[in-house]
Amino acid sequence: MIALFVVTAALVQDPGVAPPPSPPAPQSPQSKKAEWLADKAQRSDVVAHKLPKPEPETILTLHNVWTRESLPVELKGASFEPVASFDALVRCHYTNQSTTMDPRLIATVVRAAQQFKSRYIEIVSGFRAPKYQLMLRKKGHEVARDSEHPRGEAVDFRIPTVTTRQLLRYVKSLHLGGVGYYPESNFVHADVGRVRYWRGH
Repeated sequence: MIALFVVTAALVQDPGVAPPPSPPAPQSPQSKKAEWLADKAQRSDVVAHKLPKPEPETILTLHNVWTRESLPVELKGASFEPVASFDALVRCHYTNQSTTMDPRLIATVVRAAQQFKSRYIEIVSGFRAPKYQLMLRKKGHEVARDSEHPRGEAVDFRIPTVTTRQLLRYVKSLHLGGVGYYPESNFVHADVGRVRYWRGH
């Protein structure tokens, strides 16, 4: 009888003691969007900016009229980058030899294309092997005895959409070196020698 009383008393709650807290109600899981919005609300200092659209690439094509080979050149604002060797493009078509061309020559050609907003230029002559240069002189062609072509310091070119006289005026304005005007053959000669001007056929 005594044991039963003790057990019963232990089960009776003391009115002065607070009831134990109820377990928390289960929360439904947040969606991915809700989690992202909650995280964004806590990051008030973070501002999203749209990235600028990449500028489309502009390609200039340099075409050798003798070998019929073309060289794409990527124009990047004020800079440019040929996808292959300019020296190989303007090699001597008679001997197939190439040399290291003065880098100011391709820069002149590219600047002329940009000036006239052209995307196509024809290369008439670049490097000439001494053997080919001598053969041209013997056949009476208009080639100088001390030409810059065999030294890789000259290039003859044209822009089909521009008159030869217009191209001449622009190349002369660069004060690069020698500039030859060939209205009948329809090209302009540019070299990095001393500044001088002449007219050929």
